[in-house]
Amino acid sequence: MMKKFLISVNGNQYEVEVEEVGNGQSVQSVQPIRVAAPAPAAAPAAKAPAAAPAPEAKAAPAVSKSAPAGAEKVSAPMPGTILKVVVDQGSVVKRGDVVCILEAMKMENEIVAPKDGTIATVNVQPGASVNAGDILVSIA
Repeated sequence: MMKKFLISVNGNQYEVEVEEVGNGQSVQSVQPIRVAAPAPAAAPAAKAPAAAPAPEAKAAPAVSKSAPAGAEKVSAPMPGTILKVVVDQGSVVKRGDVVCILEAMKMENEIVAPKDGTIATVNVQPGASVNAGDILVSIA
């Protein structure tokens, strides 16, 4: 005996057939079906409050895509998203200092300076997506 059920999972509707085979066991068959979403109800027009003036946006710092001659490049070890850039161009760093934080695979990875020096270029900004090998900063 086959029984059909209509179930909804995460906003998607599915038609499920369940067949009883004996000894209390059952065989299931799931087939997605398309169900039209109801049209959104028209909201009554309301007068919007006056918008506050937008705050002045700060200009993003210039981002260089290369490193000066003789500078050591610090590159991304894996693809991910830059969460935070800890240094600025001209900052003095020691070996092991964090230069930026890279989120990859839901983990925050601290990218550190491989040597003492001065930050020559900052090639990324927070929110940037990077690939493995992309230059993040360079140290002179």
